[in-house]
Amino acid sequence: MWIVVMFDLPTDTKRARRAYTNFRKLLIQDGFIMMQFSVYARHCASDENATVHTGRIQVGLPPDGEVRIITITDKQFGKMQVFYGKKRKIPERAPQQVTLF
Repeated sequence: MWIVVMFDLPTDTKRARRAYTNFRKLLIQDGFIMMQFSVYARHCASDENATVHTGRIQVGLPPDGEVRIITITDKQFGKMQVFYGKKRKIPERAPQQVTLF
């Protein structure tokens, strides 16, 4: 599973910029990577794990702005088309699973 977080937060005041920065730090500390400006993604091993991370985001939501969270499967994520100019780039791969015996 992948969690994709998209947000549009105000930065017009010092308080709003602080809330924006704190929200970004929350995402990064929770293992999210920046895909684009204001779009972050994280791989999760299961739907239950994705629910845990979504809950952490909901607890840390800033007071203003808009945040959208979408959960997609590895297969759906792999079908994403990414372009830099007219050149196509392969999307990020899911990290390798660690198997414990």
